[in-house]
Amino acid sequence: MTIKTRSTWTFFILLAILALAAGLNAFLPQGERGTLMPESQIPKWQLALGAAGITTALYGFLGMLGLALWRNLDFPEIWAKNVSARQRFLIPALAGGALGLVLIVADLVFSRINGLGRLMHPPFPTSLVASVSAGIGEELLFRLFFVSFWTWLVGKVLLRGRSLTVVYWVASTFSALAFGASHLPTLMILTGITDPALFSPVLLLQIFLLNGLISLVAAYYFKKYGFLAPVGVHFWTDIVWHMLWGLF
Repeated sequence: MTIKTRSTWTFFILLAILALAAGLNAFLPQGERGTLMPESQIPKWQLALGAAGITTALYGFLGMLGLALWRNLDFPEIWAKNVSARQRFLIPALAGGALGLVLIVADLVFSRINGLGRLMHPPFPTSLVASVSAGIGEELLFRLFFVSFWTWLVGKVLLRGRSLTVVYWVASTFSALAFGASHLPTLMILTGITDPALFSPVLLLQIFLLNGLISLVAAYYFKKYGFLAPVGVHFWTDIVWHMLWGLF
């Protein structure tokens, strides 16, 4: 089996895990977020199948497009030969664990001045499934698709390969901003605030700064070691931050 074929199969395995996590989430406790959402009259098994199907179709399309563009940019394949298991798995895990600790310390500091207090976490085992889902799904969307698409469009098509590294980091910065903004709707549901402009500037700084930090670290390892590395960074960050810290 070639490296490219093995990498493609790995992508589909990750997609299947993501779809399974999306479906399983329908049966798991949602904590405070669940109490604030209107109760659905649709049976849970139908919600699970719908979530899994939509996830497979949407993330599958965007992910395959991103993977194709990433390969066109000649960045590391998922199973690139020059990337070791230590670089692909261990280093991202350590980086993710460190980021999780940074988020915990920041949560304790910002909670005194952000007007909201400590950020909320899904209950266990939802936090574990959410860590899997975010590690794969959000990296697929914000790194594999978003960064690959804009780096390819601007760096490869418009600039004809010039300043590709600069374009990559500009795209990664915008991806980090988009990733931070993607957390605002959930925060609005939990707080009952209908306009994000009503959040305190300190809270907005906290959301964008910390999520931006995760994004840029993930982007660094994405470019250096391929797609499994940012998935590992994100997963282990959420394990420490949402699952372990959430238990306390």
